[in-house]
Amino acid sequence: MIIVSKFIVRKGYAAMAIFPFIFFKKKEYINPVRLNHERIHLRQQLELLLIFFYLWYLIDFIVKYAKYRNWKTAYRNIIFEREAYSFEKDLNYLKKRKFYNFIR
Repeated sequence: MIIVSKFIVRKGYAAMAIFPFIFFKKKEYINPVRLNHERIHLRQQLELLLIFFYLWYLIDFIVKYAKYRNWKTAYRNIIFEREAYSFEKDLNYLKKRKFYNFIR
């Protein structure tokens, strides 16, 4: 389910996935690549039963932020973001994606 809300999505970001929703900051930001990126996150969330996804995401961000001392660099290097950014342009990725592929 897609929801457009400038209040939910953090400043500096276009979209975010919180199962089962995908939130976009503006309707103009909705496109197949961004939608695919967020759908990859929904799959990751399901694989880790939601709570473990959010815990791992937060811990990984903290570790990466301590390492890089830069918010954007830390965010882009979170294990889940690396998978989503790597395959967001492959619109058939989720059809062939292996279980727990974010670990690879």
